[in-house]
Amino acid sequence: MANLDDHLLAAELAQAAGELLLQVRSDLQQQQATQSEIKDQGDQRAHEFLMQQLSSRRPADSVLSEESSEADRLDPARLTAERVWVIDPLDGTREFGEGRSDWAVHVALVEGGVPTAGAVSLPGLGIVFSTDNPPELPAPGSPLRVIVSRSRPPAEALEIAKALNADLVEMGSAGAKAMAILRGEADIYPHSGGQFEWDSCAPVAVATAAGLSCTRLDGSPLFYNCADPYLPDLLICRPANTEQVLAVVN
Repeated sequence: MANLDDHLLAAELAQAAGELLLQVRSDLQQQQATQSEIKDQGDQRAHEFLMQQLSSRRPADSVLSEESSEADRLDPARLTAERVWVIDPLDGTREFGEGRSDWAVHVALVEGGVPTAGAVSLPGLGIVFSTDNPPELPAPGSPLRVIVSRSRPPAEALEIAKALNADLVEMGSAGAKAMAILRGEADIYPHSGGQFEWDSCAPVAVATAAGLSCTRLDGSPLFYNCADPYLPDLLICRPANTEQVLAVVN
């Protein structure tokens, strides 16, 4: 199982990568780089930093990153490894390139298919959430709030909001959405548009540590470090709302 050092390392790396990304964006904006250039360079720089740090400080562990090559993702050694770090160096590249704050850095450790340590940094807000020191859950909203994508809210989310008389809150990256519940800005985060393991692993680690319910949309458990890292759907919400939400979508 993860030890205290793993929890602290996840938080340290998520924060440091976030600070690096803020500096990269500032420098490129001063150079009048395009949004595409800002996104691409930020993603690559953060990936290289995290890979170097994990290689140096956890050399025996495997890593699955959004920016990993296809060959690295298919490496069979990852599937049999006892410890695998699942990272998203820049979750919300669009928001990052646009100069917004709703993007994140994800760092998580998976053991036996389960996230056992993790951190989500929201650099634009100067916040790091981690399993080392998970926050207390804020009071639920009245009415409840369902958080959805800025550009393509899934039909299931709209159905949930209608059935529960909930308000819709729009936000960018997956990490920012999940952490919005811990920040008191939302209550339910359903996703059915398809994600990959690195999109939700660290947010699920932190949300679970804070006492939230994290499952698939059919109520089944989330499982990480699979041969195919695609994860079709996700539900993060307060335990008191889980049965209500699952009843709507199933």
